[in-house]
Amino acid sequence: MRWDAWIAQRAASSPSRAALEIGDRVLRWDQLAALARSTAVELSELGVGDGDPVATLLPNGIGFVKLLHALDLRGAVLLPLNLRLSGQELQHQLRDSGARLLIHGSGDLAERARNAASELPGLRCVQLADDLDPGLEGGHVVAAPDLPRFVFDAPQAPQAIVYTSGTTGVPKGATLTRANFFWSAAGSAALLGVRPTDRWLACLPLFHVGGLSILLRSVLYGVCAVVHESFDPQAVNRAIDARGISHVSLVPTMLERIVEQRRGRRVPETLRCALIGGSPASRALLEDARALGFPVAPTYGLTEAASQVATSAPVRSGASEGLSMRVLPGTQVRIARPDGTNAPAEEAGEILVQGPTVMQGYWKRRRSSRETLRGGWLHTGDIGVLDESGGLRVIDRRSDLIVSGGENIYPAEIEAVLRDHPAVQEAAVAGVPDSRFGRRPAAWLIGRGEAQPSASELRDFCRNRLAAFKTPVDFTFVDQLPRNAAGKVIRDRLRKSAPATPAVSSR
Repeated sequence: MRWDAWIAQRAASSPSRAALEIGDRVLRWDQLAALARSTAVELSELGVGDGDPVATLLPNGIGFVKLLHALDLRGAVLLPLNLRLSGQELQHQLRDSGARLLIHGSGDLAERARNAASELPGLRCVQLADDLDPGLEGGHVVAAPDLPRFVFDAPQAPQAIVYTSGTTGVPKGATLTRANFFWSAAGSAALLGVRPTDRWLACLPLFHVGGLSILLRSVLYGVCAVVHESFDPQAVNRAIDARGISHVSLVPTMLERIVEQRRGRRVPETLRCALIGGSPASRALLEDARALGFPVAPTYGLTEAASQVATSAPVRSGASEGLSMRVLPGTQVRIARPDGTNAPAEEAGEILVQGPTVMQGYWKRRRSSRETLRGGWLHTGDIGVLDESGGLRVIDRRSDLIVSGGENIYPAEIEAVLRDHPAVQEAAVAGVPDSRFGRRPAAWLIGRGEAQPSASELRDFCRNRLAAFKTPVDFTFVDQLPRNAAGKVIRDRLRKSAPATPAVSSR
């Protein structure tokens, strides 16, 4: 099979259809392809060759999109850097990847790029020109027809290196191929459906696999990606109400702010799917969203599987309990016991994933790749169950499991209960030392409103919904929760903030 660059194929088949909308700017596929071709020529002149990783430090915008497709035309590999990374974290990923070119934005991003490069001899920094300029600042622009035609004979060629969030160790670069993204888009389309008039709103950062996937799906489906430069709940609601958005991808905190900003206004029928991923959404939040007509579809995915693995059918109304997620067609999921054997239906175990969306491995990390992909399955480190019909429910990360007096406690279950309390906006649970049971759960909370409930009130609230051994021994209100650059709570930091003296508790 010959895999031409997708932007070239799409521009040839649908030249005049809308490809990208950012603010009041709309680009057709032929216009976006022309920008990408000119930029690809400049990449060649900068010495970028087939398979070379090219790092980017770019915000959401036309510049990121045209560079994504230019790298695909050139046969190079996209390395999107998280804009929230510290200087040390940037240097680690640049050094680890071996990238020799960093393409960055202006202002603070330019300064951060230069600071990172100052510690990495041989790394060249190039600033991306204004969004609608054909290419890179200081480069010679060659007319689009002068670009050689690059043809890909192997779909297993790497397309992107996306670093994991590093909640349980040093971030590693998941190597995702063109085939990974193709089959992810195909599986998502088979599960959710695609129409020519679809418009997928990207308000997630494009450097995350969730945002990146929207851009790649749009070129494969031939639909318009509506990109927001940053997340603004009011702007998202305006787009849903007036811009014909059919799909949107969100994390739970985004959905919560969007629901609050709507103030009871129902969403139009044009919105067919709101994918909710990144972390579990509380039952109360899902029901509040569905009460406004949001077709919410809780989703499980991970960077190492090119985003989606399983998704619930979009539901506009009704309770959220008992809904399991359907695995994408072409993907297999099994639940493994500690000895590696298959767990029966409704028994918790580690989620293992196999299929064409699973990464090639971790960039330049053979040992980590072998450990994670052993036996031909992606060992996710997440705990879940399969029901009798093969539907998936995700419980928690294995590394966050609290073993208390021989009982397994999953923090996510407790967090979901605490988020149902009207005075709690966010909750995080981690295990703290306990002289009797080894470890017991403790909770760190961000309040909603001025009044903070007492520990006894929260304890009673939990005991009415959880077994006694799952009820936290301590409740601490904080201004913010420790998060990594991907926005995920760092539970290890919470554990370290707990008192050093083990608690003495009873059940």
